[in-house]
Amino acid sequence: MNVLKLKDEFIKLGQALKASGLVSSGVDAKYVISEGMVKVDGEVELRRGKKLYDGSLVEYDGESVRIEAASHEE
Repeated sequence: MNVLKLKDEFIKLGQALKASGLVSSGVDAKYVISEGMVKVDGEVELRRGKKLYDGSLVEYDGESVRIEAASHEE
């Protein structure tokens, strides 16, 4: 499972897919989300702008990405 560290309080689903390397572009993210190919916390998510917070789990194409808050120690 991959981990994506938040820079802010949340990240939008489309941005998270692109930032984690699961898709190569925003256009690809829009397509796979609208086609119901992405799950957030076990549920199909159709909103590209869905806000993901610390602890969210994104699943696409057999890959998983956990969203985590950035450590304040860095």
